[in-house]
Amino acid sequence: MGLSVGSSGSDDDHGYKPMAEINVTPMVDVMLVLLIIFMVAAPLMVQGVPIDLPKTSASKLGAMKKPMVVTLAGDGNLYIRDEQVTRETLTGRLQAIKAAEGTENIVYVRADRTIAYGDVMELLGRVGEAGFARVSLLSQPAPAAAALQRP
Repeated sequence: MGLSVGSSGSDDDHGYKPMAEINVTPMVDVMLVLLIIFMVAAPLMVQGVPIDLPKTSASKLGAMKKPMVVTLAGDGNLYIRDEQVTRETLTGRLQAIKAAEGTENIVYVRADRTIAYGDVMELLGRVGEAGFARVSLLSQPAPAAAALQRP
């Protein structure tokens, strides 16, 4: 954006025209240098200051529990985590695990893509009967190219 002031006919300013443009190149250069400085300095700041922490008698936080994953395999077998169970013992085993762990966990349900929808719904019903209100279905994301080719 430039501003050009026309000459008023007098020859004393000799064609001087003030230019009202902002040159942003030096500002961009400074900003890029600051960006590089922060990119180099940021990992160094994460380490923190070395200090000697006080000792305490408080117990450690509980270890992360394995997620509750119920799997319906392609051959019809049911698994809770890595343990194979039957359809009849599924609800009882889920209730026993819930009582042993003592917390309201979320249950992740995985089913093979060849399993009928009705079987998956039956599995979800059994998980609900065991007292789990939070159920999440797991899937694998499709590659972008394969997703576009499917009708």
